[in-house]
Amino acid sequence: MCRWFSYISNTETCLLEDVLIIPAHSLSKQVENHYLPKLLHHDPNDPLHTTKAEIALRNKFFNADGLGVAWYGTTALEFGDADGPRPTLYKIVKQPLLDPNFHSICANTSTRALFAHIRFASGSTAITETNNHPFTLGRWSFMHNGSIAEFQKIKKLMSLEASDKIFEDFVKGTTDSEYLAAIVFSYVAQETGDWGLEEDHDVLLVKKCVERAINKVIEFQKSVLPQRGIPLPLPPNSLNLALTSGTQLLTCRFRNHPTEQPPSLYYSTTAGVVLNRKYPGHPDGKHLESLGKGELKDPEEHGSHLIVASEPSTYDEKHWELIGKNEWVYVGVDMKLKKEPMNIVL
Repeated sequence: MCRWFSYISNTETCLLEDVLIIPAHSLSKQVENHYLPKLLHHDPNDPLHTTKAEIALRNKFFNADGLGVAWYGTTALEFGDADGPRPTLYKIVKQPLLDPNFHSICANTSTRALFAHIRFASGSTAITETNNHPFTLGRWSFMHNGSIAEFQKIKKLMSLEASDKIFEDFVKGTTDSEYLAAIVFSYVAQETGDWGLEEDHDVLLVKKCVERAINKVIEFQKSVLPQRGIPLPLPPNSLNLALTSGTQLLTCRFRNHPTEQPPSLYYSTTAGVVLNRKYPGHPDGKHLESLGKGELKDPEEHGSHLIVASEPSTYDEKHWELIGKNEWVYVGVDMKLKKEPMNIVL
């Protein structure tokens, strides 16, 4: 499975280098290193070795099949081409720490909304930049960790569920993730009439469209897979999803299995302070010596923010909470954290 990192704030920018490169367990280092606190297996009849095997099965991979980063800025707004922040994309088929362009971008770019993703290619999907997450349309970005079970057998139905316009304008690759995003974006467009996804739609509406899309995928699987020789019970889906408009963030951790857990996913409303060199406690403490201790900001000055990531970026557990199975974690433009169960027909 892949690994991803997301950050959003309505007032506080993060420096990409501070969150994606410098920390001891930054996303760039999760290509092969993994830190998975608080993960538990929820079947009391399974022994401990099965618990460890299950955790490894969906979390411990060599994520070296590509990098993608989307960060939001206001350039298009300043030049009259948009009415809000828009994402800039950078994608490569290379390990992030080996790419000098990635280092340069991260050292010189700050943002209030950030998506970053390192890929482990699942199934037979090609290792190519077009298959790297995040996927963007208009002002919206989408990324995924996990897999849709037997995707190739329902791929045609999924393509037909997306609107012709969005499928033609948006889908460039071959991943289950991008096809799912096309369905979600199609549902949002049907609800709003915004076929370019240029507007900042309410996070609750988008959440409803994601749930509708997941339910539709499960419906396709139930109708098609038994006819294609897949015995009951049907294989489950792992869908750790993130969507943002640059001002809102919607995430979920999902697996439709009675006992098996989804891939890991954590959130924090405090780690952004220690992952910002303007404040005390940053993992790169030596970097701050030239500033003088008195020039560091008081942590109380740091703006409200939410980080959701496949793994904690620091080894300090107190900053991180594991998202529950089949649970939403999200913020709207008011940055008020909300958690609630997903409305999925299992």
